[in-house]
Amino acid sequence: MTSRLPPALSKLLPGKFSPRRFSPAQLIALTFGAAILVGTLLLWLPVSLEAGQRITLLQALFMATSAVCVTGLAVVNPGTTFSGFGEGVLLLLIQFGGLGLVTVGTMTALLLRRRVGVRSRLNAAQQVNTPFLGDAPRLVRTVVLSALLIELVGAALLAPDFIAREGLGQGLYYALFHSVSAFNNAGFSLYATGLTGLVGDPLINVFIPLLIILGGTGFLVQVNVLEWLQDRRNKLTTNTRISLTMMAFLLLTAPLLFGAMEWNNPATLGGLPLGEKLMAAWFQGVTPRTAGFNTLDYSQMTFAALFYTMLLMLIGGNSGSTAGGIKTNTIFVMALSAVALILGRKNAVVFGRQLGTDTILRAMSVGLLSLILLALGILLLLVFNKPDGAGGLLFIQLVFEAVSAFATVGLSMNATPLLNPAQDIIIIALMFLGRIGPLTLAVAFMQRELPPPVRYPETNDVLIG
Repeated sequence: MTSRLPPALSKLLPGKFSPRRFSPAQLIALTFGAAILVGTLLLWLPVSLEAGQRITLLQALFMATSAVCVTGLAVVNPGTTFSGFGEGVLLLLIQFGGLGLVTVGTMTALLLRRRVGVRSRLNAAQQVNTPFLGDAPRLVRTVVLSALLIELVGAALLAPDFIAREGLGQGLYYALFHSVSAFNNAGFSLYATGLTGLVGDPLINVFIPLLIILGGTGFLVQVNVLEWLQDRRNKLTTNTRISLTMMAFLLLTAPLLFGAMEWNNPATLGGLPLGEKLMAAWFQGVTPRTAGFNTLDYSQMTFAALFYTMLLMLIGGNSGSTAGGIKTNTIFVMALSAVALILGRKNAVVFGRQLGTDTILRAMSVGLLSLILLALGILLLLVFNKPDGAGGLLFIQLVFEAVSAFATVGLSMNATPLLNPAQDIIIIALMFLGRIGPLTLAVAFMQRELPPPVRYPETNDVLIG
């Protein structure tokens, strides 16, 4: 995949703006930004809208950002606002955003049998979070083909349910749309009330969470597990073991804790039969990491369940997946490092391996930067909030909305359409920052050529805690 520009355009741009000079982090940010811009313009076209529907440019920008960042927050109802063409654009934006534009671009080059250079390999490696430069093209090919296969299988499994409800043609289309949306952890639905009317539907409650889990597992983890299953001489990496451990822990505990908090709430689980209670608790335990689908109304939940949901949204899925959040691997490293410090151990050890200093520093940096950006976003949402009695939103609604946007989840307490234009812009920024990652953003704007490292005397006289 070449990064050359047409000669006429190259003459107009200064050398420092040449794509050849972009770092992988910068290229990721730029490609996501370009996709959002193109998506905004396409969604704003009259052909993308149903007859009689109109949206503002800001609404189109919001929807495009939410799709590319696979968030799922919506200021308009996709199913009734957009035409078939507009829904197709939305679906493509979700697919590109989930797999990563650089990944898709590299895959295109591979399919065209064009030479993939070192820079393209670096971009692909960073996009799919692999440190192995030589494996990037093979990994990208596996990632894209596997994702498409999973989405098609998911659509086939969901098809009987949607066909029974919508008819053959419309049912197949709805099955494909919701399968792609679930696997890419986007959370967009073509139903006006999302999936809240399907709380007792067995197929929805089994296959939608399964697609969410597969999308949030992480491509490197999936490849490593498959290689291990094929030949036990291939070892599971430390990253895979951490990812699977965190996934198992959260999938076991989250539905149980959510069910306990909402079991007697008449507005959510309390009024459901036992079977539907269990399915709803399972669904709401899975979806905050980080899909955005919901079969219960979050505006009717207890504060305890809402707070726990926000914690799950912040944790998110595994690194290198379609999910958002701080990521399970990052949380694990932060927690393990803290435990090692508390126990007086000099090193954090997991599965017989010592965590490197760089890994710990990256984890702490991601966690701290994420909390800073999220806190700033919440503050700005409150600053631009209308006063009580003048259409302003509640504090809990704004905090929930901000966490959902930054973690690219898409859950809402029905507050998204009520945001004012200034708050829309803040949520757009949070979705973009959350998708590309705070550390990627910081690296993208770092000075590219750092001075030679200088070793200074070590100091331990700074008080911590």
